[in-house]
Amino acid sequence: MKKQNIPDEIFKLVTEEEINIFQELQIKIKELNNKTNLTRLIDGDDYWVSQVFDSIWPFKAFTNINFDNKKFVDIGSGCGFPGLAYAVIHPNSEIYLIDSSKKKTDALKILIKECNFKNNIHIINDRIENLARQSSMRNNFNIATTRAVSNPSTVSEYILPMLRKEGLGVLYCGKWTDEESKNLDKTLEILKGKFKDKKKILLPRGKGTRNIILIQPKNFCPEVYPRKVGKPEKNPL
Repeated sequence: MKKQNIPDEIFKLVTEEEINIFQELQIKIKELNNKTNLTRLIDGDDYWVSQVFDSIWPFKAFTNINFDNKKFVDIGSGCGFPGLAYAVIHPNSEIYLIDSSKKKTDALKILIKECNFKNNIHIINDRIENLARQSSMRNNFNIATTRAVSNPSTVSEYILPMLRKEGLGVLYCGKWTDEESKNLDKTLEILKGKFKDKKKILLPRGKGTRNIILIQPKNFCPEVYPRKVGKPEKNPL
């Protein structure tokens, strides 16, 4: 297997077979990028650290949680991270990738058709504010993630209505301040959710700080949330 300057930290988290899938995925995303601008994070450390490592380390870091064989939804999936990265390392999980951009969901359909995923993967082109109103989607997932979508309060309003009572929301954050922590606590109170855990690391190769916040439902999220399209973004709770 050609290492192509993959950081050593990656090899501590994944198998050789999984590395091969990530390499295949990188090639396919590059091909699609020539036709449609999916992401700028596609070469070298931009791909292997900012995409792959950043997506998967939370699912290895919380060793007391079983992330395998779950119903998983990635909200605002973009070019497929963290959703496809989670899929690679959890081949027994059922995956839903949601994005409001048809250009991106069309590209995701090509990626899952041409790469060697073992999962059952569903691609949905819609707004989460609409999907969360559907009985087949609401309160239906074990794990929900968002990355590079919005602030923690806004994404909590997207995530919590999708989770089963025992489900888990995974929030990817850069900096994390006391003020943001207080704002999230207020939001979770309104949404009938609760804080579960937090971990922070410095990403390899100087790619910055990453905080992962885990949230859970305390009770089912009130029916009025999420609010109509655009409201959670413009007016966080």
